[in-house]
Amino acid sequence: MENKHLHFNTSIGVKKPENYRNKEQACPFCARDELTDLIEVDGPIILLKNKYPVLENAYQTVLIETDDCHAELSTYPKDHLHRLVRFGLRHWLDLEATGSYKSVIFFKNHGPLSGGTLAHPHMQIVGLHDLDYNEKVNHEMFEGLLLAEETGVQFTLSTLPRVGFYEFNVEIADLSFADQFADYLQIAAHYILHHFPFRATSYNIFFYHLDGKIYAKVVPRFITTPLYIGYGLPQVPNNLGWMAERVKEIYF
Repeated sequence: MENKHLHFNTSIGVKKPENYRNKEQACPFCARDELTDLIEVDGPIILLKNKYPVLENAYQTVLIETDDCHAELSTYPKDHLHRLVRFGLRHWLDLEATGSYKSVIFFKNHGPLSGGTLAHPHMQIVGLHDLDYNEKVNHEMFEGLLLAEETGVQFTLSTLPRVGFYEFNVEIADLSFADQFADYLQIAAHYILHHFPFRATSYNIFFYHLDGKIYAKVVPRFITTPLYIGYGLPQVPNNLGWMAERVKEIYF
């Protein structure tokens, strides 16, 4: 039978440091001199092998975004933002291009409801040996109300969200548009944390490579709706137009 699930190694999982709830836990990403298995260092940005590879049959890496433990993507200076996103996209696509994995996922957790354990800004790039994430991806999930558009780049608010309610999409034709891609990701994260109609402390960014194009989904995280948990039924709010106009009013 073909495998359809990621297997999580709980014996490794219980050893992972966690400082969203445990404020006394020291941040391992701040102890830069003690980091091991470094893959590439670009100033404050570090890519390294994950010390706690909880996913079986996978190659796991961590991208430490900055040496500032209290920084956050929505407020990065533009030069650092662009440098970071170009760095992450390059390593993600390079790992994919090796052909060693069935697919390679690239994502970011931020905040206590995001599924992450460490507050220090970071992303993850994971090569999956026997799972293809694109089997669960389609073009419809990136359709939405247009928020902004430039040559080669589109920024939308999902009308057919993957999980439900509010999801921001960014689409680029190729890496030559990476800086504007990063700018739109930052706007989505900033809106979620600072202007969202409900108090939001957490979000995820998920990256996708589909039919030659690069997409990202920026998703505010709350307690997941039971209709999605139990039945896989995404819900679409009836006020998407209001939110789209509000984002354009603030940022454009």
